[in-house]
Amino acid sequence: MPISGSTGRRSTALAVAAAAALFGTMALPATAEAHGRGHDKPKYEDLQLLAINDLHGNLEPPAGSSGTITEIDPATGKTVATPAGGAEYLATALRQAREGHPNSLTVAAGDLIGASPLISGLFHDEPTIEALNEIGLDVTSVGNHEFDEGSAELLRMQKGGCHPTDGCYQEGRSFEGADFRYLAANVTNEKTGKPLLKPYWVKNVHGVKVGFIGVTLEGTPNIVTAEGVKGLKFGNEVTTINTYAAELKKQGVNSIVALIHEGGLPASNVYNYDCGAAGAGVSGPIVDIARKIDPAVGAIVTGHTHNSYACTIPDPDGVPRSVTSAASFGRLYTEINLKLDKRTGAIVRPSVTAANHVVRRDLPKAADLTALIDRYRTLAAPIANRATGYITADINGRGSTALEKPLGDLIADAQLAGLAPADKGGAQVAFMNPGGIRADLVYKATGAEGDGVVTYGEAFAVQPFTNMMQVKTLTGAQLVQVLQQQVSGSNTASPKILQISDNLRYTLDLNQAGAARVVVDSIRLNGAPVDPAANYRVAANEFLAGGGDGFPAFAAGTDKLVGASDLDVFNAYLTGHSSASAPIAPPAADRIKVIAVGQTG
Repeated sequence: MPISGSTGRRSTALAVAAAAALFGTMALPATAEAHGRGHDKPKYEDLQLLAINDLHGNLEPPAGSSGTITEIDPATGKTVATPAGGAEYLATALRQAREGHPNSLTVAAGDLIGASPLISGLFHDEPTIEALNEIGLDVTSVGNHEFDEGSAELLRMQKGGCHPTDGCYQEGRSFEGADFRYLAANVTNEKTGKPLLKPYWVKNVHGVKVGFIGVTLEGTPNIVTAEGVKGLKFGNEVTTINTYAAELKKQGVNSIVALIHEGGLPASNVYNYDCGAAGAGVSGPIVDIARKIDPAVGAIVTGHTHNSYACTIPDPDGVPRSVTSAASFGRLYTEINLKLDKRTGAIVRPSVTAANHVVRRDLPKAADLTALIDRYRTLAAPIANRATGYITADINGRGSTALEKPLGDLIADAQLAGLAPADKGGAQVAFMNPGGIRADLVYKATGAEGDGVVTYGEAFAVQPFTNMMQVKTLTGAQLVQVLQQQVSGSNTASPKILQISDNLRYTLDLNQAGAARVVVDSIRLNGAPVDPAANYRVAANEFLAGGGDGFPAFAAGTDKLVGASDLDVFNAYLTGHSSASAPIAPPAADRIKVIAVGQTG
């Protein structure tokens, strides 16, 4: 949708024209025409949706690049990075947004928990669920990270109860579970075929029934540990949504919203970027999904890619439909306003407008969220504030846009160092999946610690999964396949470039296609070519070693040895390789030679 430069409100010329044609003078609020003649009942009911996605337990303001939003400064016209996010500010922003909207629902598109900073992750994300209860969330789809600790733990998030092994975290307090509804329409039990959670939720809005269908991406098993999705089947997003849309319509529910944990890639990282007519400025899986979803679905809220957009994408009839995403970590929220036709019970599609808004840190903090965060911060402090290492400058991971990330190199080096001893697995090379790097190491962090100090809490934010490390034997041919699978197979369209230990070098030629992008003759391990027939001991976390992220060559490895967790290995390296007088400098990130499109080697 085109953007208004002053407000960031997105609407298409097509939508405006259609609305005018449909409503005529009804487009003007509070008129006799808008509410019928004389004392007739109103024909339309206004509904506001406030949407978030991919919070990942970021209750405190995210640090580094993860805590900023890119926007255009209206005073200068230049792109700037604005500090954003933090549950105390998000709560205030949503409460202010609801003012003047008697019909307002707060919705989400998954990954609200999982891969969380220590203040939430240490307590199995109970703090985030409690915070979302306070914020006023009504309904959300599940995301892939809701399965990080398995389906039983997800059900505990919904229903409540103390952790089965850790118990309750405070005497006299029990975990009550989510006040909001988790939806998982396309997640079923392999044996029974029954949905793990409710597939949809219906809200009566002054006589109009509004249905919400929630799904996660079909490919969830490829990006979650096998244990996390054990016994579950993940169905196709489109087929599932269309099936339940038909079921809702049979029940007289004609206003339907889809909450989908799958997303798109806008052509710009500016939060209020103009997607253009028919969503031409956004690509990725959500485009094809949105084009096939039943036209009865009046709006689509998405997530997963951590991008921001508020676009229109044509439905199967070619009619524009709102598709939105609010970045990640609570830095944005989306405001969607629409009209419900009280005669047909349907969403009036031309009435739908959507805009993303920045959760700025100049807002007043919500006192109830401050109290909640302070309570868990106090409980976590003895562990969180312990110094584990020292750095000379920011070491970027999540915030790096490069294929090879300085923090990725550091993590891979740590894994090789920790698993190279013979009794630890005898690793000769280490690989780290880029999606597992969840934050940056920030030199000047908030709190009481001094500049350059890395605390346990900061290291946890980088490696929150506590995946167990593994060492496997791969042949040289399989090692080459691992590198090729970064840019082929399921990773052809969206390459996943592994982070590598300092003893591995190769060239990536982006002018080529598929596996040919990896220049095989360039691969060197400890300065020597890789022998296809030789055996090599390879270190990786259990997710990657199990073939996750589209790397089946890892799964084919043999002679598995399970080591310490990735977090323990990382912390041990920071402690053993740095001190206040000899801090770690950011790696040069020069292990992969990248030949960009249009360049020659």
